[in-house]
Amino acid sequence: MTIKEATASAFVLRRSEHDDVQVALVWHPRLGEWMAAGGHVEANEHPAEAALREITEETGLMTRLIPAPAVALPAGFPHTAVPAPWWIVEMKACSDNHTAESHVHVDNVFLAWADDSEPVREPAHEVRWFTADQLAEAADVAEDSRLQAKEALELVASGQVTLPR
Repeated sequence: MTIKEATASAFVLRRSEHDDVQVALVWHPRLGEWMAAGGHVEANEHPAEAALREITEETGLMTRLIPAPAVALPAGFPHTAVPAPWWIVEMKACSDNHTAESHVHVDNVFLAWADDSEPVREPAHEVRWFTADQLAEAADVAEDSRLQAKEALELVASGQVTLPR
């Protein structure tokens, strides 16, 4: 039986001083690659909460999630909606500090916005901001992160994602 664990990750976006949109990736020391901030969903949180927590822990940034396309709840619905991820993917994972054997991460992938790119706390990892051109040329970017970050930047460029000003 395959072990599956819920994870959450996020591609943090910002506008640079030149008004171009950039995406933040963190250096993952164990895997030796640039990738989205993220990690395991803890017992008492939903994936959106985990994504925000992981962003703050790994980048030091305070962010807000960019809403993914979703169908509205019915009028008068009595429960609170939880932000939906942009993508949910299964990915093979090697042993880590949660599970000693190979397993699968069911990753809830979010987009987030950083109004201010000054960290509010010490980041756990090195953070680097990439433009679309830099992302295409950069070495040591995890290919799945490169593809998703590129898609996120294309969604912004095409106007399918509206960013705060």
